[in-house]
Amino acid sequence: MRLPALVILLAAITTVSACAELKDAGRQIGETTKEVTTDIGHATRDTTRAIGHASRDAVNSVKNDLSED
Repeated sequence: MRLPALVILLAAITTVSACAELKDAGRQIGETTKEVTTDIGHATRDTTRAIGHASRDAVNSVKNDLSED
């Protein structure tokens, strides 16, 4: 009776340890994904803002050129 109980106990300890490792790996993946998506979002925002400002400046330049005539 002692040997099967010991085997079950070892299997349970191994399973709990594996679950903790999987949980930690999942947390790391989640945090990394969050950081990457945040960086992508910020880069997209900055690029869109730069394009918008350049477009505005180009339109204003054309308006100023046309009004000088």
